[in-house]
Amino acid sequence: MDVRRLRGRQTARVASGSRWSKPTLVGELVTLRPMTVDDADAVWETVNDPEGNDLTATSATFTYEQIREWCAGRSGADERLDLAIVENATGEYAGEAVLDEYDAAAETANFRISLRGPAWYGRGLGAEATRLIVDHGLHTIGLRSITLSVLARNPRAVRAYEKAGFHGTGETIEDGEASVHMAVGQPDPRDRAK
Repeated sequence: MDVRRLRGRQTARVASGSRWSKPTLVGELVTLRPMTVDDADAVWETVNDPEGNDLTATSATFTYEQIREWCAGRSGADERLDLAIVENATGEYAGEAVLDEYDAAAETANFRISLRGPAWYGRGLGAEATRLIVDHGLHTIGLRSITLSVLARNPRAVRAYEKAGFHGTGETIEDGEASVHMAVGQPDPRDRAK
C-alpha cells in the first residue's frame, strides 16, 4: 500500500493498481473510506432527510433494499469513487463524497457530497471532505478538472465550494430552479477551440 502526504496531516492510502482504486483519505476532522453494506442504515437516514433532499433537489424515493444493494456495490463500481465520510472524533458515518460521471476524453468527473442531516452541517466536515476528495481526484486520479452543480438558493454550499477552489462556470434554470455550475482544476482545452 502506498501512503502519500497531501496537506498538513492529511494522508491518502491507495492500493497499487487502478487509478480508480478505492482509497482511504485521512484528514484532521474526517476520514473518507470506501462505502460498504454496513453504511446502509446511515445512508437510509440520509436519503430520508427532508432538508438534505431539498438542498440537493432530490425527489427520488428508494426502498431500504435498494440502498443496501447500492452500498454493497460501491467497491466494485468502475470509473467512479463513492466514499463514506466518517467523523474522526466519533467514528460515526457523517455522509458521502462522490466522484462520478467520468469523461475519459476530457479527463473530468463530477463531484457531489451529501451529509447525513442537519446535525452534521456547519462543523467543517463537508469542507474537509471536499478538499480531500478534490485533491485526490486532481493529483492521484489525474483528472484535468472536477465539476459540480449546486442550487443557487444554497449559498452556504456555494461558499464552501469556493473555499475548496471551485469557481463559477455558468448558471441554468430548469423547472424554475436555478443551479450554479462550478469547476476546479484545468479548463478543458476543447473549450478554447470554440
